[in-house]
Amino acid sequence: MPVPQGEEQRLLDGVRIVSLAEQYPGPYATLVLADLGADVIQVERPVGGDPARQFPGFYAAVARNKRSVALDLKSENGLEAFGRLVADADAVIEGFRPGTVDRLGVGYEHARAINPAIVYVSISGYGQDGPYRGRPGHDLAYQAIAGLLAGSESATTGTELQIGDLTAGMFAIIAVALGLMHRARTGSGLYVDVSMLDVLVSMNAARLVPAMNSLAEPLFMQGPAYRTYVARDGKRLALAIAHEDRFWRSLCAVAGLEAYGDVGSDERIARTSELQELLERALSTRSRAEWVELLVAADVPVAPLNDLDDVWNDPQVVSRGLVVEVEGADGTSQAHVRQPLVIPGFSTTPSRPAPRLGEHTEQVLGGEEPLPAAVVPAP
Repeated sequence: MPVPQGEEQRLLDGVRIVSLAEQYPGPYATLVLADLGADVIQVERPVGGDPARQFPGFYAAVARNKRSVALDLKSENGLEAFGRLVADADAVIEGFRPGTVDRLGVGYEHARAINPAIVYVSISGYGQDGPYRGRPGHDLAYQAIAGLLAGSESATTGTELQIGDLTAGMFAIIAVALGLMHRARTGSGLYVDVSMLDVLVSMNAARLVPAMNSLAEPLFMQGPAYRTYVARDGKRLALAIAHEDRFWRSLCAVAGLEAYGDVGSDERIARTSELQELLERALSTRSRAEWVELLVAADVPVAPLNDLDDVWNDPQVVSRGLVVEVEGADGTSQAHVRQPLVIPGFSTTPSRPAPRLGEHTEQVLGGEEPLPAAVVPAP
């Protein structure tokens, strides 16, 4: 069981982050940071807000625990209001194409002039320099250039998960943490350039380094026992045996394939088609639940291939408390997935739903001063 967490104290209490990032990478980064206690102020355009709002379920998932301020950054009053936010902030995260924030007057140099200790993180598809810096793109394009789809069965549409967006968001979290640590040591702020392509190329290093150096390609995630199979009841299970011969021997013993138990890792890969057919026939003789029970008992890496509806009822997901109920101001509640870090003594779960567009504009910027005309309060 996870270690019980404190109800109130959060690790990032007192940290304020101003977010200009829309869509997915920045919002995922600030989602995690907000769950950990940061006061995330999401600056949105007055008309329409973050384009992700057109997908209400998606937006609800990535915008919880944040406050929304609606500003027209193309106006003098909007820029003045943004400057006030930066003056009191610890970090700014932006996700526009390179050059956009500088044209708007909200880039790093502008922010640093207001707050020399600011940590400023830019997330973009291809980075702040290079021949592709101004190109538009989405996850599939970054996966393609990074070589993630080379030789892949998902080469047509890419992976179901937007891994470029999400991993860039994770590195943005690291960037904020490094910036805050650097500031604590030196008193100075920091600028960090996070590129989705850079992140994916880096994560593909285990394939790229052998290829660049004419070394043998790592094949340990290939072979007949690293794939999914259909059980007798039509449900799929995933075998996750990589290069380990001991797991293979245990699988063969349980599946009635003892004669193949001594086939080593390299030979299994060479004989993938033959062994795959044998496993298909063997695994079609019992239900998925039966196979999972038998193989788990034999210490074989196996898992059911869950549908989305199965995930939040999975015993391990339930035990870890990954699904939580978040109550809104109207008394209704909504199921959410908590961020993944478990920190003993600190609360890391969400406490409020996604904000309405501009919901917190007056709360954040109002005070005793009149609200600038270009600042739009909540409807």
